[in-house]
Amino acid sequence: MIGSTEFQRAFTLLSEKLTRWVQGLILLLPNLLIALLILVATYFVAKMVRRLVVRILPRISPSVTLNNLIATMVHAGVLLIGIFFMLEVLSLDKTVTSLLAGVGIVGLALGFAFQDIAANFISGIIIAVQRPFMVGDLIQTDTYFGTIESINLRTLNLRQVTGELVRVPNRKVFEAPVINFTVTTQRRVDIECRVAYDARLEQVRSLVEACMQDFPNRLVHLPLEVMFTEFGPSAINFTLRFWIPYRRDVDYVSAKSEAILRVKRALDQANIPIPYPIQTLNISPGPPAPGSPRPD
Repeated sequence: MIGSTEFQRAFTLLSEKLTRWVQGLILLLPNLLIALLILVATYFVAKMVRRLVVRILPRISPSVTLNNLIATMVHAGVLLIGIFFMLEVLSLDKTVTSLLAGVGIVGLALGFAFQDIAANFISGIIIAVQRPFMVGDLIQTDTYFGTIESINLRTLNLRQVTGELVRVPNRKVFEAPVINFTVTTQRRVDIECRVAYDARLEQVRSLVEACMQDFPNRLVHLPLEVMFTEFGPSAINFTLRFWIPYRRDVDYVSAKSEAILRVKRALDQANIPIPYPIQTLNISPGPPAPGSPRPD
């Protein structure tokens, strides 16, 4: 009899709880419909905003990668705002607070775990905004020298002059010094040479300047210089300096090769030798071995 009474009481409590749940669900139906409408409207609004941003951004920024990133972030932001409004309508304020706290904790953990990736990503955004160089520019950064083929949000693809494709992390490019050879469109060529000590230096300077007067593509409005730099161990060193238009690395290499040919030809015609490096080796006899006879 007691067991039957306890069973009836438990059944009554369960029935009352289910009834309250059904009543609460019926009362919540209008909010559910409004929340569903907000979610659908948010989806279409986010899509429209993304299309609008994609159309406007190319007028402001030429970086396709950066434009896609901004459009994606705007799209995600609109969706998040709509989801928060939907949770607010459903009276799930505490859920929103918990989600924000969870996102913050997860973001902090991911930041520590993927700090290198995050650093490359942020550096890529800064490079895309500041635009210190563009695709097609010839640059030198760290130990890499070549032409930029593409700029991504994580890496910079650099085609070296020897043909290798190097993917340089954006963080290293952002932190390291970068020389952009495409910006100035002109470059100075330095040729190191030397002559014997008995050569007349005034004659050497005149010969080198004369052989460079009709040099192809030399920028004549910039100085042609022949500077004697030091008294070397076996010769007097000098440097020839001149300027050329610069677009590709082959311009510099070809000009340097042609200048060396001209200087060598001019010195040979004047019988002015370019001496070899000379080293003097003094060999002194060591002390005689014990028991060996001494020389007279």
